[in-house]
Amino acid sequence: MKLSSPVFNNGDVIPEQYGRDFANVNPPLVIEDVPNKAASLVLFMEDPDVPLAAGVPVWDHWVVFNIPADTRTIPEGWQPTGIRGRGTRGELDYGGPRPPDREHRYFFKLFALDAMLDSPEGSTKQQIAEAMHGHVLETVELMGRFAPSFTN
Repeated sequence: MKLSSPVFNNGDVIPEQYGRDFANVNPPLVIEDVPNKAASLVLFMEDPDVPLAAGVPVWDHWVVFNIPADTRTIPEGWQPTGIRGRGTRGELDYGGPRPPDREHRYFFKLFALDAMLDSPEGSTKQQIAEAMHGHVLETVELMGRFAPSFTN
């Protein structure tokens, strides 16, 4: 399985328009080579570089599950078909990068599952991860970097 974006390469800088202080829309994503046995997809966007003061080990910016397995693109500024999970801020939609201190890494993680999840809208990433246990066929990630606007 492959996950890419036409606006940044793996390990490159995410354009500022996708940041929380700018347009705050998701970057476009392209999904390829999903396993034939996949019944659904799950998408997480995580920041593992969150400061200790935030009180969480990873900041969850976007959580979407039960995305149809035949999804091949997630256009810019578009919520994929599926069920919205809850990010760290409590929001159900994409929340763009806004690192408070320095450049952070942002991981878009995509999981192909052999089942649909029986979880309600607003479930946390932790709850979705628990529901996914034993159903993951394949995983892929795309990492982009983003710096605070005062250092761009």
